[in-house]
Amino acid sequence: MKVLSIIWKDTRLRFASVSELVFFLILPIAFTFVLAGGTGAPADTRIRLLVSDEAESPLSQQIIAELAKSESVQPELVTRAAGEAALKDRSAAALLVIPANCDFGALETGEITLDLVQSPNSLDAQAAGRAVEAVLYRLGSSVQIARQAVTEAERIRPFTDDAARRAYFDAALTSAKALAADAPNRLEPVLGNTTDAARYEPAAYASAGQLITWVFIPLFGISALFAEERQTGTLRRLLITPTGRGTYLLGTILGNVFWALVQMSLLVLFAIVVLKVRWADQPAALAAMLVSSTLAAAAFGVMLGAFVKTANQANGLSIMLGMVMALLGGCWYPSELFPEAVRTAVQALPTTWAMQGMTDMLLRGQGLAGVLPEASVLLGFAAFFFAIGVWRFRYE
Repeated sequence: MKVLSIIWKDTRLRFASVSELVFFLILPIAFTFVLAGGTGAPADTRIRLLVSDEAESPLSQQIIAELAKSESVQPELVTRAAGEAALKDRSAAALLVIPANCDFGALETGEITLDLVQSPNSLDAQAAGRAVEAVLYRLGSSVQIARQAVTEAERIRPFTDDAARRAYFDAALTSAKALAADAPNRLEPVLGNTTDAARYEPAAYASAGQLITWVFIPLFGISALFAEERQTGTLRRLLITPTGRGTYLLGTILGNVFWALVQMSLLVLFAIVVLKVRWADQPAALAAMLVSSTLAAAAFGVMLGAFVKTANQANGLSIMLGMVMALLGGCWYPSELFPEAVRTAVQALPTTWAMQGMTDMLLRGQGLAGVLPEASVLLGFAAFFFAIGVWRFRYE
């Protein structure tokens, strides 16, 4: 009963202000949502290519359709005037003008000239130009084959009129396109052996990183509870009652760990429902990482509480240390971006192991056995921090 009373007391103090809900749930969800890219769906990173279709013919529509299939450019239909204005104010890198005579009749005689206007010294414009050239090359190859077929057929037997010649060309062009589409792929990709099967998923990475950041900081804030009660004298009065030091520590730690697990569960549920993150694929591994992470963070808060003197000092250190640990632990940026020396040094941080275990689970499909090393290290951190915190614990 004493433990439950301490938990209830700490809960009432923590949620006495409505603003606590902002930091408990609203801000973590908002940051996760933004960093995940909104819905977690991959954004279209293709280069914007303005297209002015002055022909509006089946051929011009086919060219635009082929450009839309490109992995490099995203065609956007505009008028010529609007396209030139966009180039002038540098809101676009390239404008493709399809002339009015762009039809299959002109294609047969090779009288079509497309106009590609590019911004100077723009890498996007150069990439767009190469994408347009690739599309026209594929289309031009089929046209060349069809024209050669017409020449050979005419050499064997002249066409009766232009209509017959045109019909033969259309049939040959259709056949050439079909054969080109069915052409075998002569490039065979071979994947080299790799020890890392990770898939980079912004939504999963953002969810794990923000979960650690926003849960660790309040758990570090356990130190502020100790400092506040020491300052006000309530801790001394509590400990001269039949409530022992162990009961007080157990109640304080369990209450904060409980609400941390509730917060984590809500953030995980949000990521599953809204961002489609695969948290639920490995439930045993998820439980192990959540529990071990919260225990390590709570233990650090207990240790910090044994050294700080005031609640303000504890709050400042909790936020600062939580942010720094999250940054260096890879919660905000992939740890691969840091120098080798930094990646080695941050192995001493619990956030590093928490993030490693969660990304192993989310991005590499590791189950309970796969995350046991990280969970074990986090439990080791918890035991070490708890030992120091209990040893240095003081009530005034």
